[in-house]
Amino acid sequence: MVTDRRASWLKGVLDLLVLACLRDGESYGYEIAKRLDEAGLGRIKGGTLYPVLNRMEEAGLVRADFRAAERGPGRRYYRLTEEGRVGLKSQSEAWLGFHDAVRRTLESGEDGGR
Repeated sequence: MVTDRRASWLKGVLDLLVLACLRDGESYGYEIAKRLDEAGLGRIKGGTLYPVLNRMEEAGLVRADFRAAERGPGRRYYRLTEEGRVGLKSQSEAWLGFHDAVRRTLESGEDGGR
């Protein structure tokens, strides 16, 4: 049940988290998923992540370049556009404000029922 809740919460902020993963430079899908998992957000499957990246590319938030690899398959590297950086900043501010409101609401109820 907790896993279901976490998945639901993650769904609401996955776009923002992906943008944040690209803040410091380009990356490819597997690397982004690995970074999110290492951050404690759980495993993000390709069937979830790649539609997000494609939607962001169509919206002009990220740019993607395919690069052939010396060994193995090539990869699509994603990087933020200027519009993506602006979106990351505004979405981050909105999310942090929402997070603070949720936290305050949860904390205000800690003693209220006693």
